Amino acid sequence: MIPKLISTLSLRPSLAVPARSRALAPVAAPALAPALASALVALGLVMVTATGCVTTGTYNQKVAELADHDKKNADTIQSLEAQIKDRDTRIAALTTERNNLRKQLDDTTSLAAELKARLEKLGQNVDQLTSEKGQLSTALEELRRQKQAAEARAQVFRDLVARLRSMIDAGKLKVIIRNGRMLIALPNDVLFDSGKTNVKTDGQAALQNVAQVLSSIKDRRFLVAGHTDDVPIHTARFPSNWELSTERAVEVTKFLIANGMQPQTLAAAGYGEFDPVAANDSPDHRGQNRRIEIVLEPNISDLPSLDDVQAAPKPAAKP
Repeated sequence: MIPKLISTLSLRPSLAVPARSRALAPVAAPALAPALASALVALGLVMVTATGCVTTGTYNQKVAELADHDKKNADTIQSLEAQIKDRDTRIAALTTERNNLRKQLDDTTSLAAELKARLEKLGQNVDQLTSEKGQLSTALEELRRQKQAAEARAQVFRDLVARLRSMIDAGKLKVIIRNGRMLIALPNDVLFDSGKTNVKTDGQAALQNVAQVLSSIKDRRFLVAGHTDDVPIHTARFPSNWELSTERAVEVTKFLIANGMQPQTLAAAGYGEFDPVAANDSPDHRGQNRRIEIVLEPNISDLPSLDDVQAAPKPAAKP
């Protein structure tokens, strides 16, 4: 039996550790415990054999203990190998995930750079868009204000037409929009005799009704404008149609003031034959040009302020 035991021990060089080294070596690594135990069992067998008092039962017991330690050692190695394999699998999975994330980051960075380049190329950066939005908001607000003013002017026009409807229907005057201005047009035939400036009786009645209506319109100024046809006049009092048209406008202005209108809201002007509404090619057309117009001047609030005009967005330059 002893030669067999010695042969068994000789097959395990890792366990043949000098006695002095075994006594001095620290038992620190848990992985060495099974091997150390096997060595101790083998040493015990040698020592028992050396005494010459080894029984078959003792020998078999020691061999069984050695086999059991070998099995435990193999199980430990197998467990450690499984753990290493699992660790390698997780490392491989994490490496793949990292590479995928890195590729996504590279793709996103490339896309962001491309979009930025396109945005700069088109000149549509965020600051410019924000500035344009502010300008558009200002322009939109101005358009709303102008719309409200236009609606207010339209309402004044409708009210004026409604209040003067009877005189309009009688042909004594017209309420019209000309050259962007709202005005009341009275034909000279109703107001004056040819070459005269005194207001006729029928004309006075018409102007009284007009004065009553216009004096009720608040915060509005009026321009009384005289017009003639192109037939020249040469008298001591009226050397030309300038003087005739101007004096008629002044006479109408004075009459309106005498009938309740405030002088601060009125002005008079003569245009002679230089602002016709029809060609002076027939008696009927000349009759249309001989007229008095009472122009409703726009309110200052209806006009854009100087700041708004200066701040208006400039048209974009052509590429």
